[in-house]
Amino acid sequence: MPLSAAARAWAIAAGGAAPLLRVMLRRRAASGKEVAARLGERFGIEAAPRPSGRLLWLHAASVGEALSALPVLEALPAGIFTLFTTGTVTSARLLAQRLPAAGLDARVMHRFVPLDVPRWVARFLDHWRPDLAVFVESEIWPNTLAACRTRNIPTVLLNARMSVRSAARWCHVPAFAAELISSFAWIAAQSDADARRLVSLGGRHVEAPGNLKFAASDLPADEAELARLRHVVGDRPRWLAASTHPSDEEAVAEVHDKLAAAHPGLLTAIVPRHPERGAAIAAMLGGAPRRALGQDPGEGIWIADTLGEVGLLYRLFPTVFMGKSFGGGGGQNPLEPARLGCAVATGPATDNFADAVAALRAAGGLAVVADPAELAIWVDAMLRDPAARMAIGVAAQAVARSQAELPARIAAQLTQMI
Repeated sequence: MPLSAAARAWAIAAGGAAPLLRVMLRRRAASGKEVAARLGERFGIEAAPRPSGRLLWLHAASVGEALSALPVLEALPAGIFTLFTTGTVTSARLLAQRLPAAGLDARVMHRFVPLDVPRWVARFLDHWRPDLAVFVESEIWPNTLAACRTRNIPTVLLNARMSVRSAARWCHVPAFAAELISSFAWIAAQSDADARRLVSLGGRHVEAPGNLKFAASDLPADEAELARLRHVVGDRPRWLAASTHPSDEEAVAEVHDKLAAAHPGLLTAIVPRHPERGAAIAAMLGGAPRRALGQDPGEGIWIADTLGEVGLLYRLFPTVFMGKSFGGGGGQNPLEPARLGCAVATGPATDNFADAVAALRAAGGLAVVADPAELAIWVDAMLRDPAARMAIGVAAQAVARSQAELPARIAAQLTQMI
């Protein structure tokens, strides 16, 4: 199928921007946002040979999307090799831990995805020659999809998400949207609403089998370290602010100060979304102890700025506030703590996880608080009434584990297509 005028314009613009993108990537590497030794992967350059046999290429943007896809990879037949690409350093580090832990390192290889520049994508596809390309959630890249079509590589949009806002933007270029969305051989949407919006934009073979975030495995934890930390914190009152961003930490500190007198020994943990911010957060809070430095929690605020330990922390702190949800942040995934039986609260900005928030809230497993003052009231209630907190956690856990069979169903569908 010939490219539309919009697709041709995108390809020309991306190709012309290649020199600037190279500079941008080198600058990102200098600041730690790319891995300097692996920059070639962003240009589609690869030294390792392609494994023999069937190869599935699965691409997820970052941590949340990658983790939601892991159970699908576990359910695939052992004879299918998976090339797993992501676009962030944090996701690469996390997968370096999770793939061996899941027993997948022998049949799943991580690489950074090439940017959507025609010759970089062509180099990548010509080397790996995937039998099927699977993109998670909203990874819709015009040049990449066009290159897959040229090579007759079928494509899938998995756990597809199309918000009202995104659909409205695509409606400004309806022919371009239809060209892209219709190119997917199968679209597995997160919800009926997502499916309807994708169909309206030109999607074919669209289904809504469920949301993989409701089917993810429990986050892992080092049991020995968990036991040690439980001994350290004892029975002191405690709560955790997860996946925080700069706009969250001052609010969390405000809540801690409000509640400290009423709850002697109060321990508040801050888990920054980007662990490298730990030193700056600790300095802002007057030198709070940091887990990245091997410092254990005491009374006051503790910065849990390590990677891959959220499962341990949710087991240690049964009362959790999800960050990036005051203001316009869009929220973070409440299903991860819910799956472990935590009582969860979030601010009102939850567009990124609207379906999960709605399902948890309907079951009585999540609270939405308008501002830090309401957050303080909610945390105070959870600390004063452990039985109520546990009941909320039980309700949340039931919702978060409600689609455990979904990865196997999706893996079966992908196996038929490859």
